[in-house]
Amino acid sequence: MKTTNISKLSFAGVIISLGIVYGDLGTSPLYVMRAIVSGAGGVSREVILGGLSCIIWTLTLQTTVKYVVFTLRANNNGEGGIFALYALIRRYSKWIFILAIIGSCTLLADSVITPAITVVSAIEGLQIINEGIPVIPIVLCIITALFFVQQFGSNTLGKSFGPIMLIWFLVLAVLGISQIAENFYILNAFNPYYAYRLLVHYPNGFLLLGAVFLCTTGAEALFSDLGHCGLHNIRASWYFVKISLILNYLGQGAWLLKNPHIANDINPFYAIMPAWFLIPGIVIATFAAIIASQALITSSFSVINEAILLNFWPRVKVAHPTFIKGQMYIPSVNKILWVACMIVIVYFGESAKMEAAYGLAITITMLMTTMLMGFYFSFHHKHFALIIIFLAIYFSIEISFLIANLFKFMHGGWVTILIAGILFVIMFVWYKGRKIKNRLIQFIKVKKYFPIIEDIKADESIPKYATNVIYFTKADKFTDIESKIIYSIINKQPKRADLYWIIHIDIVDEPHTMLYRITPLIPGTLLRIDFHLGFKTPLKINNYFKQVLEVLVSQNEVDISSRYPSLKKHDVMGDFKFVLIDRVQGYDFDFKPFDQYIMDIYDVIKNIGISDEKAYGLDTSNVFTEKVPLVIKNVKEHRLTRLT
Repeated sequence: MKTTNISKLSFAGVIISLGIVYGDLGTSPLYVMRAIVSGAGGVSREVILGGLSCIIWTLTLQTTVKYVVFTLRANNNGEGGIFALYALIRRYSKWIFILAIIGSCTLLADSVITPAITVVSAIEGLQIINEGIPVIPIVLCIITALFFVQQFGSNTLGKSFGPIMLIWFLVLAVLGISQIAENFYILNAFNPYYAYRLLVHYPNGFLLLGAVFLCTTGAEALFSDLGHCGLHNIRASWYFVKISLILNYLGQGAWLLKNPHIANDINPFYAIMPAWFLIPGIVIATFAAIIASQALITSSFSVINEAILLNFWPRVKVAHPTFIKGQMYIPSVNKILWVACMIVIVYFGESAKMEAAYGLAITITMLMTTMLMGFYFSFHHKHFALIIIFLAIYFSIEISFLIANLFKFMHGGWVTILIAGILFVIMFVWYKGRKIKNRLIQFIKVKKYFPIIEDIKADESIPKYATNVIYFTKADKFTDIESKIIYSIINKQPKRADLYWIIHIDIVDEPHTMLYRITPLIPGTLLRIDFHLGFKTPLKINNYFKQVLEVLVSQNEVDISSRYPSLKKHDVMGDFKFVLIDRVQGYDFDFKPFDQYIMDIYDVIKNIGISDEKAYGLDTSNVFTEKVPLVIKNVKEHRLTRLT
């Protein structure tokens, strides 16, 4: 099937970018100006001009300069997002993973509240027509339907996202211009002096940054969706989006200055709409909110999938409902997000209350991105003075936003921090737990056991275990192997086979790498396959193993036909058996206290995921799992004394 390459600048790529990237940013006019007015306690010239000036310069400094100009350059072979950035620099530092975990967890927490606040804000417009319309039941139905259709993929629906968002941004611009034309004085908001006056001289003006920040909450999507749309398309579409957003904000500001007495009674976004356009405007806003929600859900799937491959999350079922590259569906994540969204919607009840919870988590994500960018620039030998300037500017901006947003904590901000905290515990424990287990792996030189393996193969007194036996190894060097694998072959029911396979999986920093190497350790008897897979590549090991076998057979490098004479003469393929070794903690030792806490939680989290055979896509009827104890080296042994 022919697909369009949207990584290069094109009109189609720009339109697609509007639908994929700008849902969250694009729907912010639904609630930002209302949040500023509410936070200020009313309308005044100082509040409106200062708030608008803060919005304009936030979109310029934070979104345009930081993300569009600088951060998009830090792409990993065309892929963006906090895990892609982490993969670029993880080899330089052992603790930098904490920044990536915090950033990804707060981004996922934001994914819970974004669908809630955008859809509720859109549907609340119906109350202008009829105050008795039940907003929450309608929103719950829309959100439920949205999560339900995820299992079928968003291919057909996704084709309309770009054109709908194009209409949305044109509507934003036209509505804004219609109000600006009646009050050109509002254009003074471009002067940063008004932002300074609001933040420094207005009572509690600094705290209004918590509301202002909502205008840029979707900026992280510019980076996260880089791989879907391409650098040039995102940059080209951003300038159109930015102009449309600023025009609409200015239009709302002009209306607020003209109607200060009713500003608290109506959302200025809907107030600037002509009466005849109200119903079409609400419909378009609802579609834009759904698209924004879809973008966040899809982004959540991508983040969790990358977390799985980078060993930050238990392996869970990942489905690919369409043939579109990169499109996936994770049932467990979909259910969690749906339940969380339902709880948030019912708990807060209206979008005005959700604004208090919105923004705090994503501020932390942006801070983590800034810190990772500092490391990226440093490790890639950028000029030291430029790094200091970059960090000084964006630490100042984002810490200011964080402080302002922290005042929201008791008014609902704790919800997203709680969600992010739970996710952080899961990711941190899973990562550290695997590190602890891997630290206890005992590697030995495989060459020493070549003669024994060859003798077992030839010893017909040992019942044949299978024609082909496959093990998975964590040994990076082909000269090494886990002692437990050798123990399984030789000591724990000796396993006679005609071919022994050792598979090693290496998750590399490049996102879409799909390479393999064959190393004949004992030609015709013991072979090692090293798969080098990108951190965004599906872990379909069974499929990849079959591809390798086809190549080896076609080139007469191996014979995988059955060795039983009655089957071999009919050219029947030999059987395959995968042996997975599950290392579990025994009862004869304990870890250090902290490590023990980690391992106890690790064992609980392990129940969330699926088994290794399912994660690798193996035929479960041909998989045998052996449980072996973890062994701590150099443990003081208690010796018995014989009585006479």
